[in-house]
Amino acid sequence: MKARCYRWRLLLSLIILCTALLPATAEAAVKYSTFTKDNNQNLIWLQPAYYPIGVIGQNLFVTDPNNPGAKIKSTMQTPKDIFIDAKDEIYIADTGNNRVVHMDEKGQLIRYISVPESPLVKPEGVFVTADGDIYIADTGNKRVVSLDANGKLKKEFKRPDSRFIPDTFVFDPSKVMVDERGFLYIAVHGGYEGLVLLDSMGKFQGFFGANKTVISALDAMKRWLYTKEMYANEVAKKPETINSVATDKNGYIYTVTGGTVKSDQLKKLNIKGENLLRSSQKSFGEYRAMDAAMLPASKGFVNTPQLTDVAVDQVGNMIVIDQQFKYISHYDASGNLLYFWGGPSAVGSSQVGLLKSPVALDVNSRNELFVLDDQENIVQMFRLSEFGQKVNQANQQTLAGYYEASEKPWQDVLRMNAQFTPAILGLAKAAYKKERFEEARDLFKEAGDHEGYSEAFWQIRMRFFQKYFSWIASIVFFGAILIFVTDKLTAKSKLRSKWRGRRRSQNSFILNLKHAMYILKHPVDGFTAVRYEGKGSYIAAVLILLGVYAALVFKEYFTSFSFNMATRVDVYSIFTQFFIVWITWIIANYLVSSIYRGEGRFRDIFIGSAYALVPYIIIGIPLAFLSNVMTLSESSIYNFIAEGTVVWIGLLMFWKIQWVHNYTVGECVLNIFLTLCTMIVIGVLIFVTTGLTNDLVSLFYEMVQEAILR
Repeated sequence: MKARCYRWRLLLSLIILCTALLPATAEAAVKYSTFTKDNNQNLIWLQPAYYPIGVIGQNLFVTDPNNPGAKIKSTMQTPKDIFIDAKDEIYIADTGNNRVVHMDEKGQLIRYISVPESPLVKPEGVFVTADGDIYIADTGNKRVVSLDANGKLKKEFKRPDSRFIPDTFVFDPSKVMVDERGFLYIAVHGGYEGLVLLDSMGKFQGFFGANKTVISALDAMKRWLYTKEMYANEVAKKPETINSVATDKNGYIYTVTGGTVKSDQLKKLNIKGENLLRSSQKSFGEYRAMDAAMLPASKGFVNTPQLTDVAVDQVGNMIVIDQQFKYISHYDASGNLLYFWGGPSAVGSSQVGLLKSPVALDVNSRNELFVLDDQENIVQMFRLSEFGQKVNQANQQTLAGYYEASEKPWQDVLRMNAQFTPAILGLAKAAYKKERFEEARDLFKEAGDHEGYSEAFWQIRMRFFQKYFSWIASIVFFGAILIFVTDKLTAKSKLRSKWRGRRRSQNSFILNLKHAMYILKHPVDGFTAVRYEGKGSYIAAVLILLGVYAALVFKEYFTSFSFNMATRVDVYSIFTQFFIVWITWIIANYLVSSIYRGEGRFRDIFIGSAYALVPYIIIGIPLAFLSNVMTLSESSIYNFIAEGTVVWIGLLMFWKIQWVHNYTVGECVLNIFLTLCTMIVIGVLIFVTTGLTNDLVSLFYEMVQEAILR
């Protein structure tokens, strides 16, 4: 009897253990990788946030017209949209079969909706209201139809009649969304004007959420240089069209855009059409650099995600799908990246979790994700992993402002993946809320958040001054008195008289270095002396250039994290960039001046251009130190000093050219313009020569290899 009980207990334990291991096994079996990016856009690998749980839509049947008692398979054909209603029932716009497929939450067929009294033609969008009314973007018929819960036609919305709609506008609905007022937001093919907004009666209310026209630098130059007649012959620049529209339980409207646009691909709009995403100027739709490098450019691909649909889960996270790189990207309610995952399925094969041609997606009340593939003609289902659930739980607390409550879940997330940047940032905010400012400062720096780092440092600095202000004030006050008294008492001392009357150094090298300081106070006389009195030397100029290079490196290493956006310091790159640009400037200016009646010699240009960079040494190094006691609230002071240094150097360069070459102001401006143009020409020549040389070397190498092999 005891042996039998022991066996039953053992069997029960094994069953419980296997049940506990099922999610982990499913997560380990995924065929795709999950990533996130830190604030410096470095790629970070994560464990799966979602894992596949099944496929639906592959087993659809209809009654055989030749045998009413039999069923024949009726696979979906190029479906374009999926929608999950409040009851978790699934609606799919089965475009190729001119119908909408209605399934239950498990993917079992309920019915086909085809509107027999007014048949659908190529429907591409579907939306179901909380009351059960069904709206279909009937693309082939150029209309939107409204059906009741039984699928009966209630109303159709055709091209609205309004004088505010251009005559060239084609009403080709692709997606539809209905808000709580019954207003329709319709995305149309080629509709660069934005979403068509109709009231419940079909009256046109305007265009909504239009994208901005993207003007390149070349287009701006054409507009500036061309006449009106010439510019009129150019192809008109129009905004990108909206691919899809969605809404959430709070009434916000979400749109996604593809095309060649690199910003505003994802928008979160209020009722006024204002984009609420703080990070709206960044690119949405994530991918890896290696994915872009693998695109066959000869076939017209662009290195820009092609976002086709957006969905919002139950906690407000935005999920977008990219048809080009086949990734699904997740952003929180503020537009911050959480993670992205997926990838293309291998050619000629189908793998669960990988995608062929993803076109639409939606989530149900359990935050399960449904992804529609119009090439495989199926819907793949995904469920949140333990990691994904922890991230959602913690991020929801952070976005709600409950930083202290979010600390424990973020710590759980970090135990799963110590590099997950949103978790580090969440812990930094929790530490800041608890006034652990030193810890918050370090965490903000690790997360790459310059603003948070600056705020934490401001609090640390304020505490320091509150604690030691009396000591600092006393030292400054009594120090000033001590200096004043010492100066008065030693005014007539022999030591000070001897110091003032000391013999100045006559070393030529020292005098040449001092001339650089003289130029800062008297630039006109200083540069004239370089040209006509032989002041300055090559050795001093080279030493100053090395000092400027050292200042550049020092700035990258020692500038405070609040102001330093560099992710890493590449000493070699700084060296090559600085000296290549500077030497190119010297050569170009010498060539232009030789032709354009300049009186300066190569020596004068070399020495004068080096001496003009001295302000960067004098100001750049102290500014790097000063930045470590400043916060972003003093950024105007920091930027004023940094930009003032650049202006000072620019003025010294201008005066150098003017007085070394004996130019008028107009001649000096023309010389600078021609010098910059010459620098561009030199750069192009170097690029072309390098390319041709590499090709020639490759040719000789292949010829030698062929001769050896033969």
